[in-house]
Amino acid sequence: MSAFASNGEVIMFETGELIFRSGEAGDCMFGLLEGFVQLSWNGDQGHEQINPGDVFGSGALVTSDHLRYGNAKALTDCKVLVMNREQFLFAVQESPLFAIELLGSIDQRLRQLKECTKN
Repeated sequence: MSAFASNGEVIMFETGELIFRSGEAGDCMFGLLEGFVQLSWNGDQGHEQINPGDVFGSGALVTSDHLRYGNAKALTDCKVLVMNREQFLFAVQESPLFAIELLGSIDQRLRQLKECTKN
């Protein structure tokens, strides 16, 4: 992700700042460079913490309705790489390793969520 940071737009978010809201149109994804973000859904019934190196918000780029399904809020001051759909598609096409790492990151997060719901 940091390899793309030199070409992408980097935005700072302050603690507590909303990055996106459920139901909004999503035209970009995010890569967390520094800080921590909380994703929440179903009125905050479900949530997960996003750590540096993780990506989030990519679902809106690959679903037909391009909507956000949850809220993203900065838990700490954050430095975030923003990648629009065109940049995302270019990265996937030009760097298959990017796509593989993105899928691996999402799979790891899903496994962690599954473990959390067992307890």
